[in-house]
Parts: sequence; C-alpha cells; structure tokens
Amino acid sequence: MDKSFKDIRIVDNFYQSSSFFPMPLCLIGTLDENGTLTSFGSYSLCFPYYIAGKGFYAMILECRNNSNTCKGLLRHGKCSINFLPFSKKNFEEHVRLGFPGDTPEEKMKDFKFTVDDGMSKQENPTNNYPKIIKEAYQVFECTWVKELDNAQDDKVLEEYNEPYHNFNGITSKYGAHFILKIDHILLKDKYYNAIVNGVSKKNFCPLPTNWGCRDSKYFWCSDYKKPIPVGIPDKEVDLTSVKYAANRLNSDVKFTDDALKMLVKVPRPFLKLVLQGCVDWANNNNCKLITEKEMKIINDKRSKEKGKGK
Repeated sequence: MDKSFKDIRIVDNFYQSSSFFPMPLCLIGTLDENGTLTSFGSYSLCFPYYIAGKGFYAMILECRNNSNTCKGLLRHGKCSINFLPFSKKNFEEHVRLGFPGDTPEEKMKDFKFTVDDGMSKQENPTNNYPKIIKEAYQVFECTWVKELDNAQDDKVLEEYNEPYHNFNGITSKYGAHFILKIDHILLKDKYYNAIVNGVSKKNFCPLPTNWGCRDSKYFWCSDYKKPIPVGIPDKEVDLTSVKYAANRLNSDVKFTDDALKMLVKVPRPFLKLVLQGCVDWANNNNCKLITEKEMKIINDKRSKEKGKGK
C-alpha cells in the first residue's frame, strides 16, 4: 500500500466520523400521530434503491427509530422528500430541523418554509398526505413498502428489542430503514424542462452536497457549483454480439438484423434489459417479428414516455 494512505479506525456513523462521504440534503415530511400535521426532518442518508426491473421505483431511507420521521412512516406509510437550493439560511434551517427530541409541533412552530399539498393529495382529495415544500426545486412523494422483509407489523414503541429486520422497518436497537416506493417526482418548470429536453450547465438543478457533522461541533455543507460534462465513449457493440444476446432471450419474438443494428450503441451491461423491453412491447402488441419499423415505434414510445406530462 502507498505510504500516503493511513488506515483509520471505523466507528459508529463512519460516513461522517471516519470518512468524507458526499451526500444529498433533503427535508422529509411525515404526518403526526393524528395524521393532520406535517413535520419535517433533515436527512442525508436517503438514496435511490430500486432503479429498474422491479415494476416500481424506490428510495431507501436510514433514520433513528425514535425520530418523528420513523414514527410517521410506521403509522401512516407516507412521506415527501424535499430538495431545496443551497443558501446559508436554508442550511441553518436543515440543521435546526435535524436536531433530535423536538415534537412535531415544536419543529413546525418556527418553520421557515411554505407548505402546500402535493400531487397525491390532488389525486385523492379525501385522504391525508404529508405536505410538500413550495421552495423546493424537487420533491419525491413516496409510500413505504412495508410488506418487504415482513415489516408490516412494525409499530411505534418506546424501545425495540430483537429480532430485527434485515433491510426494511426496524433494523436495530436504534435504527430503521424504509424502502419507499416513488409515487411522484415533482420538479419546478425549469428543471422539468431540463430533464425532458436536455440538461446543460445553465439548467442543471443547483442542489447542495452535505458532509454531515464533524467533531461534534458543526454540520458541513458545500454550495452548488456548475457540473462539468464529459462525453460518453463512442463505443459500439458489434452486431454479432447483439444477435447473440437477442437469441438468448427466453422468447419466441425474433429480430431482423436491421432492427438489431439500431441497438449497437447500447452499452453492453444494459443490452439485455433493452432487448427484454422490446420483447415486452412485442408481446403486448401481438408482434412476433421486430423489424426496423417496430423498433422505431418502440423508440418513439420511449421518447413520449420521457416527455409525458409536459
């Protein structure tokens, strides 16, 4: 090992006590015990979990099992994940809301942001859902998938004893993990258009990077800086490899060479997934042979789905 490295001791909260780990910064809204008041907690251990191939998309949240957020999810199973732009005032409010021990009412007494109903409430007006934050640039509205890891019977308790779940629900004496199905991703117009029409330095969503608590004294956060783009390597998969992958699919749907030529730029790790998506479309449309014509239809469908709701 190069002598410029030193082996540091790994301790609790290693991501901020034993390393420098870049994280998102968000405010997660959950309902109180009565299901009426939304309170917000500050989180960074919230990441994409199911990103493809599962039938739904999901985030994973790690939190203390005595937090308002954990209690709200155990009771009501709903949350909003709000991403706000960086400013010192915004970060100070995140730090205040991240301090443990306050009741939902105490947290919201001097809340600095504006709350509003989200898309879930618009779709189901008679149900209660956590509010979203108007000042946010991006919001994920989510539902806890409590059936995973048999966590559906987890309830709010004063303390939790073994046995614990492995990855969903109450996972340790002090911790909890929640697999959160994404119901809606809400974006302000500028950033919605960036996703649909193409991002650039000028329309990238300016979100901060959190570095956690250091030395039991300060929370640290980095301001947003414009990202630097680097082009994807212009590598093509040869047609023989594409045909080989297509022939290995468990399906009676076939492809013409002209259709498969349209997939040579698909990165090899994603080739099977893309081919299976084509087969699924063919099965839904009573098609047994995918030609260049059908492939164009499939590509057009994907483009329209990307721009859905525009």
